[in-house]
Amino acid sequence: MTYRVDHFTALLDACVLADVFKRNLLLHLAEAELFRPRWSPQILDETERAIAKITKGKADGVKQRAAMERAFRDACVTGHEALIPAVNLPDANDCHVLAAAVHTNAQVLVTDNLKDFPSGELARFEIELKSPDEFIADTITLHEQTAFGALKTMRTGYQNPALSTGKIIQFAESRGLMTTALLLKEYEQYW
Repeated sequence: MTYRVDHFTALLDACVLADVFKRNLLLHLAEAELFRPRWSPQILDETERAIAKITKGKADGVKQRAAMERAFRDACVTGHEALIPAVNLPDANDCHVLAAAVHTNAQVLVTDNLKDFPSGELARFEIELKSPDEFIADTITLHEQTAFGALKTMRTGYQNPALSTGKIIQFAESRGLMTTALLLKEYEQYW
């Protein structure tokens, strides 16, 4: 997939990729070329483990990872390991995430674990921290027509069972995507 130069890069943390609904929203917006998604092998490893834990082994994390890798062949960041010692975070286990964001020149790091990434440390690298709710809502607002087209594609992809816009809005609310849910509700007739 080739992206226009004016689209920005967002590193997606494992916690947002492990949640199937958040992942679907984010990756449909990325497929619409509204941003360039990035992750690292370590993030995908964590995503696999989290999917297994969340679903109690009922979902195949390996298969879901492979689907992500096929759909976004240029999304995987490597070579960032040398930057890990330069990153100072409260949990050393998160340093690889910020190092990957720095290495790929991401403008945004999208995570549910906001407290684990102090703004001062991200400012050193000129990376903005956003929750998935804020990031998704901002992306929709900046590119309404294209974003709602992507959301319609996502909605019509749910066949068994089919999902209404109202049900998707309920899913957004249940996942803590409150700003996104309000936006989806406001523009419900467009998608």
